Amino acid sequence: MFDTKIALIVRDDLAVWQRLNVTAFLASGIAYAAPEIKGEAYIDANGRRYGSMAGQPMLVFAADLAGLQSAHRKGVERELTLIPYVEAMFSTGHDEANRQAFLAENADNLNLVGLAIRGPKKAVDKAIKGLKMHD
Repeated sequence: MFDTKIALIVRDDLAVWQRLNVTAFLASGIAYAAPEIKGEAYIDANGRRYGSMAGQPMLVFAADLAGLQSAHRKGVERELTLIPYVEAMFSTGHDEANRQAFLAENADNLNLVGLAIRGPKKAVDKAIKGLKMHD
């Protein structure tokens, strides 16, 4: 079992393509923030080597804006690893523009469309309490 937990939370009113896009970016953020979760490379029956994936599950949840903001506040209070994605980032075209869009946000009232959280299992459970798994 794992001592840590990873939760990806995606806003429930997004188009499907946006949900998938946000989920992919959040997962990549966790991978960079916690390189120790990297699993081993995959090798097929013909001996071909493939890339690695995270060796720890990432659970995907859905929430409205208030639910995302609540999880964010609780994550900040518990000093968990947080990877945010705000709505303004949909209109940017590169990483630096994403950081500028995020910097322009009201830090106490982020317009979140996604949030990844990683940390001790119990602390993450408290941060996501009441959220439902994405369906």
